[in-house]
Amino acid sequence: MSGIAGIVRFVGAPLDPQHIHTMTDAMVHRGPDGITHWQQGSVALGQCMLHTTPESLTEHQPLLSNDGALVLVMDGRVDNWETLRKNLKSKAIVLRDNSDAELVLQAYILWGEDCLAHIEGDYALAIWNGETKKLFCARDPLGNKTFTYYWNGKTFYFASELHAMLALPEVPQELNEGILAEFLSDQFYSMEETFWQNIMRLPAAHLATIDRKGLQARRYWTPDLWATLSYTRDEDFIAHYREVFSDTVRRLSRSHKPLSAHCSGGLDSSAIFAMVEHLSRQHQLLAPEINGYTLDFSFDPDANESVYSRAVGEHLDKLIEAITPASPTITWYQQNAKKYRDFPPYPNGAMGISIYEKVRTNGGRVLLHGVGGDEWLGSGRVYYAEELAALQFRQIAEKLKQDANNRGWPTAVWWLMRYGLVMFLPERIMKQVRHIKHHQQYCPPQWLSSDLQKALKGQQKKQFEWPKLKLRWPGQRAELNILTRPYYSFAQELQERLSASYQLEYRSPYRTREMVQLSFMMPKRLLRAHGFNRYAHRKAMSGLLPECVARRQTKAEFSVTYVKVMQQIETEWEAIRPRCAKWLQPGCKDSLIQAHSFEKNLLWEFFGCDSVLADYDKEINLKGNNGGRAQNRRPNRNSPG
Repeated sequence: MSGIAGIVRFVGAPLDPQHIHTMTDAMVHRGPDGITHWQQGSVALGQCMLHTTPESLTEHQPLLSNDGALVLVMDGRVDNWETLRKNLKSKAIVLRDNSDAELVLQAYILWGEDCLAHIEGDYALAIWNGETKKLFCARDPLGNKTFTYYWNGKTFYFASELHAMLALPEVPQELNEGILAEFLSDQFYSMEETFWQNIMRLPAAHLATIDRKGLQARRYWTPDLWATLSYTRDEDFIAHYREVFSDTVRRLSRSHKPLSAHCSGGLDSSAIFAMVEHLSRQHQLLAPEINGYTLDFSFDPDANESVYSRAVGEHLDKLIEAITPASPTITWYQQNAKKYRDFPPYPNGAMGISIYEKVRTNGGRVLLHGVGGDEWLGSGRVYYAEELAALQFRQIAEKLKQDANNRGWPTAVWWLMRYGLVMFLPERIMKQVRHIKHHQQYCPPQWLSSDLQKALKGQQKKQFEWPKLKLRWPGQRAELNILTRPYYSFAQELQERLSASYQLEYRSPYRTREMVQLSFMMPKRLLRAHGFNRYAHRKAMSGLLPECVARRQTKAEFSVTYVKVMQQIETEWEAIRPRCAKWLQPGCKDSLIQAHSFEKNLLWEFFGCDSVLADYDKEINLKGNNGGRAQNRRPNRNSPG
């Protein structure tokens, strides 16, 4: 984990050298192992270093090519470093050191923009070409690393965190009402926008090139929808699953410090911890040791998973340390939003701060977690559509009988119709059904102000839709859509930013290109079978997990993390409500503005947006009579947070 920043001015005078320092100073928490800069005329790059792997100890950024024509800055990690190193050496490429940054730079020299097809891992990177005067930028396939930018047609600014750009006087701060409307309605559409107009996020799996002619961005990776596994026996599919999962965890375990893993007691995090311990015993772990942590919710039965985490520890004869969940005050959330000029972490995300602090105290810099397990390599009932597409009538009969035994014949037949036959209706009919469903589900809330309702309708038009892709079977479109769900992207970025503030790299084996591709290749009938979702995953972990966890189908519920902070928000609501009133219809001010009239999640959204915009609105109020434009009104840089 690290942080990157850069300024490239294509037109005009050379840059002020202080500007790149201002940007990296705003992200000093990302660079405990040093902050370095490179500047040449109208181009400046900066990197904040956090060593997380043995190879990173020899890494120096910004990294220049031998001829000085190329300069790289990267926040990231190459997980296929072994293969990539061999491939480069086979092409007579001389590697100057063992760092991941050197691998990426040499891959770019050899393959150009196509280098991304050869790189596996989490990364946000930028490479300046001084000869062609072009900047190349990219973000990893799952968006695990963040990349934000501002482009005014003459100068391109980028950083790991958007507030680093807002620290510069020439970067305007103008409210994006579309994103405000998305948060206040709890409806998310944009994969690229932020709270500030023209400050954008490079979407996952995208690259961008910037030169005097402008900015061009494109998607460089989509899962291979036609790739399959040529096995005939279920046992072989499951063995393949275990092999890919094991190798993915092994590669993500690379650390020169003690490796840490969050083992909540849920199926996903427990499987990662169990596999890490298995690799350690097989002398394949790429870290000196492993420490396990869980959150102690013994005070709340709905969130308490201690019986499962203890069972994992006893099964592996390995200590899993129980930590009291963090419970920040609303002041902490407000200061976080003010500092980062972005929405604060949600309480059920902030609860993990206590683990971050413990990991850091124990000398760790890498934390493995189970985020992504719910999205990938699980399945609904769409296995009926997949088997119908393949004309596997024997498999359909077996699944129908299996579902009937578990839920009865009427339900099983309904599933066959709903998740099988219906999916083969003509696309024009399915498109109309989706349109009606979307309209019913995502109608703008009537209590939002007219301006925000209009802004929300504008955002809905920006919702990503896959182009016409040749699908192997109809249900693949739903799985593809997981990659472009705006809220998932936003939540991942929040968690990455939060862990980075505690100088930790947050790694998820389930959120890798390899595991996602495997999700598209595994037969869906093996992802849900015999009454269990994630069936193949459970079978693959046989022997590594205790039975109570391997067969667990319940989920912990963490609404308790909201209780304390919501009580504080309601107490402070009278101070907050005048600022929120402008976001509502005039007739709703006396009724809906009352805290108890809102659903709890909407009250949280109002509080979060108010926290982001508190200083911005202060400036509007102070300067509102001076005739200045909003984008020229900047917040007080000495404000708390």
